Amino acid sequence: MTDTATFWDREAEKYAASAIGNPAAYEYTLGRTRSYLRPTDHVLEIACGTGSTAVLLAPDVASYLGTDISPEMIRIARGKLPVAGADLRFDVAGDLPDSGTFDVILAHSFFHLVPDMERRMAQIYDLLPPGGYFISKTAKLQGRGPKWALIGAVIPLAQMLGKAPFLRKFSAQDLENAVRAAGFDIVESGDFAVPARYIVARKPGVASAG
Repeated sequence: MTDTATFWDREAEKYAASAIGNPAAYEYTLGRTRSYLRPTDHVLEIACGTGSTAVLLAPDVASYLGTDISPEMIRIARGKLPVAGADLRFDVAGDLPDSGTFDVILAHSFFHLVPDMERRMAQIYDLLPPGGYFISKTAKLQGRGPKWALIGAVIPLAQMLGKAPFLRKFSAQDLENAVRAAGFDIVESGDFAVPARYIVARKPGVASAG
């Protein structure tokens, strides 16, 4: 079985060249995310891929760090630098930082690709200050009907051959339960780009004035 970084390294060029599946939904959720950002915010985006979202949001905040497990994804993302009016950088990282000063953490198209979603959400909670935002968009792979059942039947073989990544199946309720279990309050959520669930969550407490 191919390890995760190697798989995404191999997919990076194709991923970078692929069109957004639902541009209207992407623009809508991008706008919703932007509405939670302040010019003074320090933002971390995990699993940033080739940096397309980071490039669009970074000019709206004080600093923006995009990380990804794939060196090839990060190489492509760095090719988009510099971004005018933005403090933006991209780093290779397989896990969240042990420490840092982040006001907002983003995780798009990520949690269905890792087996330890609950641990990652707990780490995100610990990294954020009171009042900090955790914003995610995650594919719901459970209960998607006969077509998904057929695809799901061949995925284990594709994974053994290194042709598919790890995939975890859950519902929108599973996702929201995990977010709340980590300690967050859910501010808004919706299926704006089926099968993805968009969730904005906030760490309880009073946000700093900065």
